[in-house]
Amino acid sequence: MGPHGKREKAQDAKGTIKKLVKSLKRYYPLLIVIFVFSVLGTIFTIVGPKVLGNATTEVFNGLISKLTGRSGIDFDKLHKILLTILILYIVSALFNYFEGIIMANISQKYTEDLRKKVNRKIEKLPFSYFDKTSTGDVLSLITNDIDTINQNLNRSATEVITSITMIVGILIMMFSINVSMTVVTLIILPISLLLSGLFVKKSQNYFNERQERLATVNSCVEESLSAFTVVKAFNAEKKVLKNLMQENSMLYTSTWKSNFYGGLMHPIMTFIGNLGYVVVAILGGINAARGKITVGNIQSFITYTKNFTNPIANLASIFSELQSMLAASERVFTFLDENEEEKVINPIRIENIEGKVEFKNVKFGYTEDKIIINNFSAVALPGKKIAIVGPTGAGKTTLVKLLMRFYDTAAGEILLDGVNINNIEREDLRKAFGMVLQDTWLFSGSIMENLRYGKLDATDDEVIEAAKLAHVHHFIQTLPGGYNMELNEEVSNISEGQKQLLTIARAILANPKLLILDEATSSVDTRTEELIQKAMDELMENRTSFIIAHRLSTIRNADLILVLNDGDIVEQGTHTELLNKNGFYSKLYNSQFEEI
Repeated sequence: MGPHGKREKAQDAKGTIKKLVKSLKRYYPLLIVIFVFSVLGTIFTIVGPKVLGNATTEVFNGLISKLTGRSGIDFDKLHKILLTILILYIVSALFNYFEGIIMANISQKYTEDLRKKVNRKIEKLPFSYFDKTSTGDVLSLITNDIDTINQNLNRSATEVITSITMIVGILIMMFSINVSMTVVTLIILPISLLLSGLFVKKSQNYFNERQERLATVNSCVEESLSAFTVVKAFNAEKKVLKNLMQENSMLYTSTWKSNFYGGLMHPIMTFIGNLGYVVVAILGGINAARGKITVGNIQSFITYTKNFTNPIANLASIFSELQSMLAASERVFTFLDENEEEKVINPIRIENIEGKVEFKNVKFGYTEDKIIINNFSAVALPGKKIAIVGPTGAGKTTLVKLLMRFYDTAAGEILLDGVNINNIEREDLRKAFGMVLQDTWLFSGSIMENLRYGKLDATDDEVIEAAKLAHVHHFIQTLPGGYNMELNEEVSNISEGQKQLLTIARAILANPKLLILDEATSSVDTRTEELIQKAMDELMENRTSFIIAHRLSTIRNADLILVLNDGDIVEQGTHTELLNKNGFYSKLYNSQFEEI
């Protein structure tokens, strides 16, 4: 199951925590600083109520003394106490401020690193991964899941340290004031922990499900936007909207349930804390009347009692948020653990490529139970034009994917100049090929930038010359901005035919030793096709070229035509030879003219 497969609960919370802690290793020194700052800031905050209680005791005793005719309030002592409190709170605020700044910096840097890792991982994943995973799921992982980690890491890390320190510190201060009152207060602790555990367990599944549903909704939105024209063309708006509403409804259900159970914890903890607060107030009054405790200490103890439940409630709330973070982290780490394209051990460097390509008994299927290419064998001699034809589903485009090692063969081998391509680094292999496919690979940016993908260090003159050979130079000059015109994100501000021309120009600029042309002229008109065909003939001169075409009229001058059907070569030869055989190719060729 991929990282975005539907599941109701975290598969391995403990393992995810270990991975999260390990991934933060480079930030350990700063995290130690944060820990120290958090502890010190909390300690100064905890001491404050005890000192403030001393001020209350001083005022109370002074008023009693004044009523009995004695000296009254010692204002010098009171000023010193109040100054001490002011210093304590200022120092505490400074520690908390710097702790927050450092933690915010860590969380932002960590999520930046995480996004870089995810992006690098995307580049290393095999094509088969994206066959089973939607683009929306991957986008949701990069945006929603990593944002969830960022937000919760920024808050939760410091809150956990502060809350634990606060609980321990307050207990110490409470015991130093009165043991019996502290014991009564502690009775509420197991109740709080029990309720927290129940709510955390209940909300865990909903937080995890919420992240999954969010990914699904993102996927639906992404698909409907990317296929907007198709949706409009087939009047499928209602169907798409209905599907989105169903997924959105399930997201709503899991979200409100997770928020409901997560939100219940704080008010319930507060209610229990208030009960303890009332009990302590009554006991404090009784002990003060008996002279066992000062008025100031009662005030301090009541403040500690009220503050004691706050960190417990915070921890309960944080644990709910941590469930969401763990669910997001698990998805991210599962993605990062996906199998990458296998590295080539002791790769063979290919230099001075001649361009001989040989297929030997190649067998392949996208799944083991569905074999597309059964036993394919053929030889493409250097500098020759090899056309691959056949009906839809015969395996033509699949051969190209195998040649480029987008997929590896299940059996047999493919040789380039006698070297098995499995022994060549994918990067080196792909540098040897130029590709023009049915799908136009263009990106947002200027036309010049898009053409320069073929050769990143090409000069402007080289780019323009390639555009002229592809017969696209005149068209570019008519555009606003010419070569500097910006293509939009969907590349919808130029036509399909124009996109194809630009990809052809890019292939010409790359000047590779081998070419792959998969329906390279499928989106252009007949007149433009003739011009491009002339440019292609010049480009293919002395280069081994693989031409995949449904329009058989475009490959009549090929040196060798391989006719595929059901994953096997059923015929091979030149155009004239195959027509004279009056076999499968002849039927394909003549059927196109019959349709016309």
